[in-house]
Amino acid sequence: MSAEPRVLAGRYRVDELIGHGGMAKVYRGYDLTLGREVAVKILDPDLARDTAFRTRFRLEAQAASRMSHPSIVRVFDAGDPSTAGRSDEPPYIIMELIGGTLLKDIIAKGPVPVDDAVRYVDGILEALDYSHRAGVVHRDIKPGNVMVTDKGQVKVMDFGIARAVSDSSSTVAETTQIIGTAAYFSPEQAKGEPVDARADLYSTGVVLYELLTGRQPFRGESPVAVAYQHVSETPVPPTEVNEESPRALDPIVLRALAKDPYQRYPDAAHFRAALDAAVGGRTPSRKEIGALTSELYGPSPRHAQETARSLRQLSTDTTMARTQSGPPVAWIWAGLALLAVLLASVLFWVWTISLRPDEVPSGSRVVPDLVNVSAERAQADLGKLDLNATLVLEHSSAITEGNVIRTDPESGTTVDEGDSITVYVSSGEETVVVPTLVGLSRAAAAEALETAGLKLGTIIQRSDKSIPMDTVIEASEEAEAEVEPGTVVNLVIASGKVTLTDVTGWTMDAAKEELERIGLIATSAELADCAATNPPTVVSMSSAPGDVPIGSTVELRHCTGS
Repeated sequence: MSAEPRVLAGRYRVDELIGHGGMAKVYRGYDLTLGREVAVKILDPDLARDTAFRTRFRLEAQAASRMSHPSIVRVFDAGDPSTAGRSDEPPYIIMELIGGTLLKDIIAKGPVPVDDAVRYVDGILEALDYSHRAGVVHRDIKPGNVMVTDKGQVKVMDFGIARAVSDSSSTVAETTQIIGTAAYFSPEQAKGEPVDARADLYSTGVVLYELLTGRQPFRGESPVAVAYQHVSETPVPPTEVNEESPRALDPIVLRALAKDPYQRYPDAAHFRAALDAAVGGRTPSRKEIGALTSELYGPSPRHAQETARSLRQLSTDTTMARTQSGPPVAWIWAGLALLAVLLASVLFWVWTISLRPDEVPSGSRVVPDLVNVSAERAQADLGKLDLNATLVLEHSSAITEGNVIRTDPESGTTVDEGDSITVYVSSGEETVVVPTLVGLSRAAAAEALETAGLKLGTIIQRSDKSIPMDTVIEASEEAEAEVEPGTVVNLVIASGKVTLTDVTGWTMDAAKEELERIGLIATSAELADCAATNPPTVVSMSSAPGDVPIGSTVELRHCTGS
């Protein structure tokens, strides 16, 4: 007699195992309520005993639930039996069931055709562009976390170590205890430094490299050795590993794999645009690729050694025979003698000129060198020469405020007595005033920054029930502050959403109070097919935990049966 199938929350049937990772197993499942197949991800029972792992597992569900995009595996529901007093059962996540092939299995067969490689990476970048705009950095992009469906669509999954863009404490030290693949680490992850969205672009560059060549750019005997290479070694261009790889993609890969995050693409959208341009554009020369490699990683020792070797071969080559006779010896000596006479004549002329006293007509004056002299002294010096000074203020970051930048006419010019000399005086560095941005809409803030000569930088969304959606909450520069033109100003805007807490297992009164506190409307629904509790306890919610619009209605279900 077969055992009864396992059912979670009285709704999700757990069927056969279809995959497993570093911290959880994934089963095929079935939603008995909605009548659809799902994927059920259950935290490993050994790890579930640790509160920290339960918390990180819950954060994964929250990170993924806030994103709804065709290139990201959707999260439908999540639960933690420990909140209902069943601490012996691990938490779970209910996800979209995808049929297809893992990208790592496709790569295992060897280099992928260029069109397919670009399409796969474009799908990954499309998902990252969406997640980064939603404020989430994946931090573990690798072929094992990318699924290619039967229809060829790319799906990115497993946000198990994802963190918010604004979380400055997100370092590799926090994640290696759970999951992390050294072969795809960015240098800043390998060094344990804070990471941002550009770490995902580096990992995507590693995936593109592997798709084009069939192997990763750095390999070693241990993860530590591989991580060291990410930090210190220069990657070989893909065309040197696989000659069939298009040379146009070499600079794309090398820029994505830059050690310095600021030398990579600023975001996923720019990475995608570069890929599209490279596929349909000009093929760079080896010289251009070498220049890019030197710019991103420094001079190549290998290139220097080959150059030295070539020079030594040329200097010692005795096999090259002269094929043309040289000019007659008499002509050579005649040319040298003529050159010597001309050189002596020039030197004599320069020497005689230097012995003549400066001759300036009595009614003329020579403009003195006044650069970096104070404006007061410049006026005095010109007055002594019977010249008039006209002062003009001009911004300068190189000359101290109040000192002369230049004159017109410039120093050394002969002018008539009484002429006017324009003296340009430094008024210090040019600055602009930061407009008041807090309280403006996103569009109005962007317009105000452009009008003031400033640039709009990163936009981070934050949940706040008291502030309308797309309203500026904070700015990286204070209002009325004086800054340089073109300064980048980052904004924090209201998302118009609040984070719905998982109140399953709470009493109805406590759950309603919590939802009202965060700006949501709570309604109750009775379930007659399960035993009532005293006081009534929430057994399920109409919305999954995560970000939901402010003022949304959430139905709280409780049992009323006997």
